[in-house]
Amino acid sequence: MTLRIALVGAGSVARRHVGVLHGLGGARVVSVTDAHRPAAEALAAELDVPCFTDPDPALDAVEADAVYVCVPPFAHGPAELAALERGKALFVEKPVGLALDVAERIGRQVEETGVVTGTGYHWRCLDTAVLARDLLAEAPPLLANGYWLDKRPPVPWWGRADRSGGQVVEQLTHVLDTARFLLGEAVEVYAAGVRGTPDGTGPDDGDVDDATAATVRFRSGAVATLAATSALAVKHRAALHTVSRGLVLELAEDGLTAFWPAERTEHAPAEDPRIAVDREFLEAVRGERETTRVPYGEALRTHRLACAIAQSARTGRAVALEELG
Repeated sequence: MTLRIALVGAGSVARRHVGVLHGLGGARVVSVTDAHRPAAEALAAELDVPCFTDPDPALDAVEADAVYVCVPPFAHGPAELAALERGKALFVEKPVGLALDVAERIGRQVEETGVVTGTGYHWRCLDTAVLARDLLAEAPPLLANGYWLDKRPPVPWWGRADRSGGQVVEQLTHVLDTARFLLGEAVEVYAAGVRGTPDGTGPDDGDVDDATAATVRFRSGAVATLAATSALAVKHRAALHTVSRGLVLELAEDGLTAFWPAERTEHAPAEDPRIAVDREFLEAVRGERETTRVPYGEALRTHRLACAIAQSARTGRAVALEELG
């Protein structure tokens, strides 16, 4: 069975998914939609499929089994709701929204329709992440340190909080999702952010923080510190480290290192998680697996955590997760 995929978004992330989907076999993109018509036309011409600037006419004109939504944070909403109104399986790239209102509405409709969903939190597809969780089951974590130390992406919307949501929402979210996977649910956060540098200089395009530090308390009793910055020239680190009695784990997208009292072990992923996340979604749509690793409802809980940190950094006050749903 070849699944027909309606693609919404024609940027670099969307193109990556096209390559993976066509490389896996058993799926083909049948339409491309992007509000920026030249981008939609360019990718559609490469794929020899029709292009659109609005998801509703796209889904009415071309029969599809599933919809992939690969748009910036501010653009989430119309495509997901159009897909759900038509009962289509839905894959949504991270983050699942800008603030919480639209994402919560989509989450409610996902529950009502019961369609298969998947999201772009591909770190969950790492077998090394599963190994880390198994190790932590024997040595419960007391402390975690998460990092996303990177450069500013070269797209104009990223530096605006009302378009990207800021670095915590747009980038650190992968680490937040992994922290939830390994440590359980967060209950309270406190964060602080800074824009510019101590001498008063810094980028003058946009209003997002250049660095954010957060403390998170988990229901399990574990605590975590999280650090994010976009002030570097190149990406330095994106990882989550955990500390247990007698065990330190360092997990990143490219591997897991475990430090024991008398030894150190290193583990490389068996499969590229960016491929696994698409493969598993296709399997779920075909009914070959019950669900994906991070269906929409699970991604929404990660998004609530990201929004809580962003809110705390903005207001200077601690935020309890129960306040956000």
